[in-house]
Amino acid sequence: MHITITGNLGSGKSTICKLLSEKYQFEIYSTGKVQRELAREMSMTTLELNQLMRSNHKYDHMIDDTTAKISREKADKDIIFDSRLAWNFVEKSFKVFISISLDVAAERVLNDHRGQEEQYHSFEEARKMLAERAATERVRYQEIYQVNYMDYSNYNLVIDSTYCTPDRIAEIILQEAKEYEKNGCPNTTKILVSPKRILREEDIHKEDSLELESLIDEYKKITSVLDAGIKVTKKDETYTVIEKTREAKAAYLAGIPYISICS
Repeated sequence: MHITITGNLGSGKSTICKLLSEKYQFEIYSTGKVQRELAREMSMTTLELNQLMRSNHKYDHMIDDTTAKISREKADKDIIFDSRLAWNFVEKSFKVFISISLDVAAERVLNDHRGQEEQYHSFEEARKMLAERAATERVRYQEIYQVNYMDYSNYNLVIDSTYCTPDRIAEIILQEAKEYEKNGCPNTTKILVSPKRILREEDIHKEDSLELESLIDEYKKITSVLDAGIKVTKKDETYTVIEKTREAKAAYLAGIPYISICS
């Protein structure tokens, strides 16, 4: 099994990849580590290297060629590809995107120790730099490969890490990957988010409590992912529930870790 994992900056994808490697004996290939090493060797920040790579594509092609080669030569091995674009180069894989809110991502990287080339001095700086890096990468990949890695339709599973532990996410990814293979590798996209990501506390009104009581009791019995297909729209960081608002509120109150959403 080959699983390709990408995601928003600060989403915890490298930690999740490491857990999949340690707990389930997958080999791991990380292009992020290669890029950070290149930045360190060149005495640059990762943002500065990204900007350089826009005009000099040899680093991109070096990383991409190696990724494709590994996937071909180790087709019979269980491998996790921790890579921004491995989904585009690995011939057959379960494609995963890990999303996160920008505010939580900024808090995480601010408190993380990523070396001299990726240090931040305040929450505001971390948030700004993450947004700039993401924008730079998006433009660069569009220019080089004509792909948008932020387009969720490129992936089989999109899972949000804002309110969930890496261990739980690793378990769900493996579970979904096995289901994907069992079903014949369908070309579909499942998007899983916490109800807390699409609703706020102020969205849960006291007058809803009695009305939702029966649904809450039902949802409390659910121990796996709730596949309710809540219809939403998303603008920047904000989700708006369009359909099944009642179910979304009940899931929120019942503490359901994940629900499936669609647009």
